[in-house]
Amino acid sequence: MSERRDHKIKRLKMRSMRRGIKEMDIILSHFASNRLEDMTLDQLSNYDLFTLENDHDLYAWIMGTAKPPQKFAPLVNEILAHLEILQV
Repeated sequence: MSERRDHKIKRLKMRSMRRGIKEMDIILSHFASNRLEDMTLDQLSNYDLFTLENDHDLYAWIMGTAKPPQKFAPLVNEILAHLEILQV
């Protein structure tokens, strides 16, 4: 049985808020609150995989000190665009 969309979004929002490092808590919780509802199922699945990655890797990708894997590059760009909108 597959997970209901609303349950998946709720789970991903919680995972976005409870990270290993505070910086990623802040970045991903803001992003999740504003973007997950509008994502397609494929995008949600990709975000799900993204949130399973190590926080230090995620932070390096967001800060531009490391290049994200190709499968996450569009998502990292979307997160960066969201941060620019928030002026964080």
